[in-house]
Amino acid sequence: MDAIPQELGWPGYRENTVERWQGAVQTRQQDFVAEEVPVSLIYNDVPHVVMLATPLDLEDFALGFSLTEGIIADAAEIGSIRVYQRTEGIEVRLRIPEARAACLTGKGRNLTGRTGCGLCGAQSLRQAVRHPSPVGQGVYASARELQENLARLRDHQTLNRLTGAVHAAAWVLPENGIQKVREDVGRHNALDKLIGVLSRTGTDFDRGYVLVTSRASYEMVQKCATMGITLMAAISAPTALAIRLAEETGLTLIGFARGDKYVVYTHAHRLVHSKEKDLI
Repeated sequence: MDAIPQELGWPGYRENTVERWQGAVQTRQQDFVAEEVPVSLIYNDVPHVVMLATPLDLEDFALGFSLTEGIIADAAEIGSIRVYQRTEGIEVRLRIPEARAACLTGKGRNLTGRTGCGLCGAQSLRQAVRHPSPVGQGVYASARELQENLARLRDHQTLNRLTGAVHAAAWVLPENGIQKVREDVGRHNALDKLIGVLSRTGTDFDRGYVLVTSRASYEMVQKCATMGITLMAAISAPTALAIRLAEETGLTLIGFARGDKYVVYTHAHRLVHSKEKDLI
């Protein structure tokens, strides 16, 4: 795959002078603010969708989105990814097999995919609510390690430490800890970026699990299940639709994963507890 790095793109944040107030006391300080820009994904010269995203790791984002949306089935199908800065935003141009591109005809999203929405602009219920195949047996994760990795995730959130405004998605290997992290103002974008970088490096999605610093919405479960990921833990709540899809696909879904507390909603057999210390 020919990946062309973005040479002149925006940084992931900007610096602003702000007035900070505490009670009646005012100070002027420098503050870091997360960037959010329109990113147009164009397949074989045909525009498909515009997403609002943090302008970092856009090659990973384009690849991950292409996989989780079923546009391609394998990373090897990408001929090239080229990123161009425009006045209004960023274009990411991808070359894919013509047969794949032909399947996109009439399926382009007719609205901008907003930061908080993974399904905005879908033109039909069938397009929006997809049902991935059941996942495999997957990994067994130690509850103790899960808690430790959740605590360590903060140290990997470089952009969020500066801005306090972005989500993270992390890939964890049991007994080896956090391997990769991607950040974005959109939770689903962060997950697509993570899936993209893992796919580029030939990762076996059956061997690890995902942590996300967001709620576990339907599209997050859908994206994980599509890639064969068998466990996802989120720091906030899942939705009912996310729980139903996780149950259907066999994915272990964990929510409210904070400190030593969490709730297992589906397929609890993959989370292993020691009798002494690892209690739900």
